[in-house]
Amino acid sequence: GFSQSYAVEVDLKDASNATCLYANWMMRFLIKYETNSSDYKTTTLNLSSSVTHNGSVCGNDMQAAFVAVQFGEGHSWGINFTKNNETYQGDLITFTYNTNDTAAFPDAKRKGPVTIVVKDTMGPVQLNKVFVCHNTDFIEAENVTQIFWNVTLQPFVQNGTIGKKEFRCRADTPTSAPTVTPTIANVTTASITTLSPAPTTAPKPVENPETGNYSLKNGNTACLLAVVGLQLNVSQDKPLLININPKTTTADGTCGNRTATLKLNDGNSTLIGF
Repeated sequence: GFSQSYAVEVDLKDASNATCLYANWMMRFLIKYETNSSDYKTTTLNLSSSVTHNGSVCGNDMQAAFVAVQFGEGHSWGINFTKNNETYQGDLITFTYNTNDTAAFPDAKRKGPVTIVVKDTMGPVQLNKVFVCHNTDFIEAENVTQIFWNVTLQPFVQNGTIGKKEFRCRADTPTSAPTVTPTIANVTTASITTLSPAPTTAPKPVENPETGNYSLKNGNTACLLAVVGLQLNVSQDKPLLININPKTTTADGTCGNRTATLKLNDGNSTLIGF
C-alpha cells in the first residue's frame, strides 16, 4: 500500500511582493533499485509534511521559470518553464533521490544521490490561463515512475494576479458522442398509434477480458511469463469494471536472482505492477 503523500504549494513572489509563479500539486515516485544481493526492489517515495522550495525562480522574457522542491533525506525535484509572447510550457523535469535514505532504500547497493532528467509532456498554455489536471499522470524514465495528480499551476503570472480561466489537461476533458444534426434522410415521421410499454432489458454484462501473453527476457532467454486476462473492479459511486486490452498494453520489468517485477501499462494512465 501507499503511505501518506502531502500536497505541495509554491507561491513565489517577485521583488515587489507580487505573485509571479503559483503551483499546487501532489506527487509520489516508484523507484526500482538494486540491493546488495543483486536483487531488485521497488520502493515508494512520498513527500513529507515539511517541503522546502529553495532555488525557485520567477523567470522572465530572458530567463526560464523554475520550481524546485526539497524533501525527506536528501531528495529533490524541479521543473523549468519557458515562454514565448503568448504561451508557456513545461520543459525539463529533474529528480534526485538519495539511496542513503535507509528507510526508503533498505540494503541499497549503490549509495548516494541519483539524478534523472526527463522531458515534460505538458503542451503550450496561454499565459493568462491556469493549467489544471486532476487526473493522474505518469512519467517513466530510468527505473523511476513519477506520478502526479491534482495539479494547478501558472508560471509567469501577469500583474501579480493568478488567471481565472483554466486550461484543463486532456485526461480531465470528458469525451462525448458527436451530435447528429437532423436531416431529411434521418428524420422519420411516426404514425399516431397506441404503443405498449417497451420491455425492460437487463444491463449488458461486461465481457470477460481478453487473455494477454506478457513476457520478459534476460538476454535471449525468457525469464518471466504471464498468460492472463485482467479486469479491474474500481469502487466508486457505481462499480466500474475495466478490461485490460493486451493489444494496447506494453510489458516492462526486470528479472533478478530472487525477485522479478512485471509492469503493464495500457497507455491510458493505468499502470499495474506485479
